[in-house]
Amino acid sequence: MGRRYTIVLAGVIFFTGAIIMGFATNYAFLMFGRFVAGIGVGYALMIAPVYTAEVSPASARGFLTSFPEVFINAGILLGYVSNYAFSKLQEHLGWRFMLGIGAIPSIFLALRVLGMPESPRWLVMQGRLGEAKTVLDKSSDSLEESRIRLADIKAVAGILEDCNDDIVQVSKASHASGIDAVVLYSPRIFEKAGIKKNTPKLLATIAVGFVKTIFILVATFFLDKVGRRPLLLSSVASMILSLMGLGIGLTIIDHYDHKIEWAITLCIATILSYVAFFSIGMGPITCVYSSEIFPLRLRSQGFSMGVTVNRIVSGVVSMTFITLYKAITIGGAFFLFTGVAIVGFVFFYTLYPETQGKNFKEVEEVFGTFFRWRTRHAELDKAKEAEMVSKKSQN
Repeated sequence: MGRRYTIVLAGVIFFTGAIIMGFATNYAFLMFGRFVAGIGVGYALMIAPVYTAEVSPASARGFLTSFPEVFINAGILLGYVSNYAFSKLQEHLGWRFMLGIGAIPSIFLALRVLGMPESPRWLVMQGRLGEAKTVLDKSSDSLEESRIRLADIKAVAGILEDCNDDIVQVSKASHASGIDAVVLYSPRIFEKAGIKKNTPKLLATIAVGFVKTIFILVATFFLDKVGRRPLLLSSVASMILSLMGLGIGLTIIDHYDHKIEWAITLCIATILSYVAFFSIGMGPITCVYSSEIFPLRLRSQGFSMGVTVNRIVSGVVSMTFITLYKAITIGGAFFLFTGVAIVGFVFFYTLYPETQGKNFKEVEEVFGTFFRWRTRHAELDKAKEAEMVSKKSQN
């Protein structure tokens, strides 16, 4: 059904789930609505980064592919703000508005996507080469880049390069590091840190959403300048320090009956720094990498598997966090997340190469070499330099 219509379908499903939640008459009805909305979210998380990566030119792919994560964080912030506003209503109305208002953005999403072009890679896979060329001409930095992109897509799809007529053809470590626990349970964490009143807790939660959104916006401007790998590694390293500081602060507060101001300050500062560093690297780069590393014929399936694992881990962390911190203390829970983040850092440092400025074919070659990616990376760079020298000498 194509990338566009899959996004429209996701909007319709989420709209239905939000309406069901808003009008729920009992707990089971509410959970059913949440289940339906979750399906819509899953579809959108799977297809939006893939679609963005396939339409974007290489020079802006990191910037544009990080946008789904930008709008996710903007949505989280708006959710915090609207929750604060609706908390002033009567209880039986407030929560209904909190959940039901999510139906409104899904309408705009579905209508806007209908006016956008289809993915050129999907069009080629369907044999619609003329339409694919038109989309590439509009979305590339130059006609030469458009020609190269089309040739790469046709090569991967097994179509002859000189064939231009239409034909007929028969993530995850990021969430295991505890971001969902911080985002979903930030009021409870702030309460454990010593903030007891509801209004300050809600305002502190809004601060979390605000910081998360601001730093994800910062990240979008650095992905294609600094590169994926430096941002990812510096992000995870800083997350480790923040999680460790949060664990220390919460543990100290847990062991004393009176308020310890510096420990409370440490907890607030490390919560904000944690979401900031997550948003500047781990958050958006997960989407960027996942949309780049799979070959064309397996991109949708591979990315959907990554999203599935991501959502499973997110669900496990969300549903077990309270049980976990009751079993090993809330400070212990964040020390555990610190350990997971350390493992993630080692994994990323060892196996994740830079993909900045590379086309999908080059990315596929580098990622297919596992521990030898550095050697293959150097070989590709040398080949590019030799090609540029050859072109200059011919001119």
